[in-house]
Amino acid sequence: MGDPRSRKRSIVMFSGIAVLIVSLFTAMVCGTANTGFADLYNVFVNPQNTESYRILYHIRIPRVLTCMFAGINLAIAGCILQGVLKNPLADPGIIGVSAGAGLAAMIVMIIFPQYTAIVPIVAFIGAMAATMFLFVLAWENGIQPLKLILAGVAVSAFFAGGMTCLMVFFSDKIQGTVNWMAGGFSGASWKHVTMILPYTVIGLLGTTVGCRYLNALQLGDDVAKSLGTRVETARFLLVTLAALLAASAVSVAGMLTFVGLIVPHMMRLVVGSDFNYLLPSSAVFGGILLIIADTVARTAFEPIEVPVGVFMSFIGAPFFLYLLKRGMQKR
Repeated sequence: MGDPRSRKRSIVMFSGIAVLIVSLFTAMVCGTANTGFADLYNVFVNPQNTESYRILYHIRIPRVLTCMFAGINLAIAGCILQGVLKNPLADPGIIGVSAGAGLAAMIVMIIFPQYTAIVPIVAFIGAMAATMFLFVLAWENGIQPLKLILAGVAVSAFFAGGMTCLMVFFSDKIQGTVNWMAGGFSGASWKHVTMILPYTVIGLLGTTVGCRYLNALQLGDDVAKSLGTRVETARFLLVTLAALLAASAVSVAGMLTFVGLIVPHMMRLVVGSDFNYLLPSSAVFGGILLIIADTVARTAFEPIEVPVGVFMSFIGAPFFLYLLKRGMQKR
């Protein structure tokens, strides 16, 4: 007989992949316009220039794919950061990535509105600049988890202050930034799919290598070094990968929160702390969570569409408080 734990983990992974596929195609046909699986089948097999084809191909399919890739990237980023920082409450927002992207995007949308088409690219550049700023502050003969967290709080506060200044000085122009700041996939197109897909591929490939180093880091620096792990280099590369993935998601979806916190923690309760299983399962269920959340957010209150970032906040905030309370009770 096989190991029961391995069998359970395999069941979770295969079940997750099945649910991801079902939720992916179901989300594509759900919406205000009346479309079905037959219409979706025709898009791929027998494309015709019908209204259903235009709705599915130009609006629904790219939106759902962008949503899935963003969920995968945020979940992997959160899982990596929780492993590197050894903190189950870590989230991509803790290292200032979201704030850096938000400030860069707001500068373009408010001061240079004629260039709003390049907001995703500018947001990505802002997120990576925040990451570099973080490393400059946190680096002292290597990266220590506590210093990284404190530097992340400082970087996030700095860029958040910049966003507040823009809101104060350009209060008459901030309306156009509200939806992006709330986070969502309204208006997502094939351009956004092609923008985020390469980073998702990088993230999935990175999990195959990174899980070994994350497992080593959980044993402590001394043990990890005795196993041949270059601890500081591993931390630097893992945090860079997490920032890259989070930046790609923020650049296409805006200021999404809690995905990187909720998914890795839930999967840790199911598959355990072995990153060989935790990273890939987090990726799968991150995609599922964001697809379902976005579908509910855009269909539950038709014809009004709630930004998925707001929806995730209503889910994530109570979950965060639950984790915090449980952690305090264990002391």
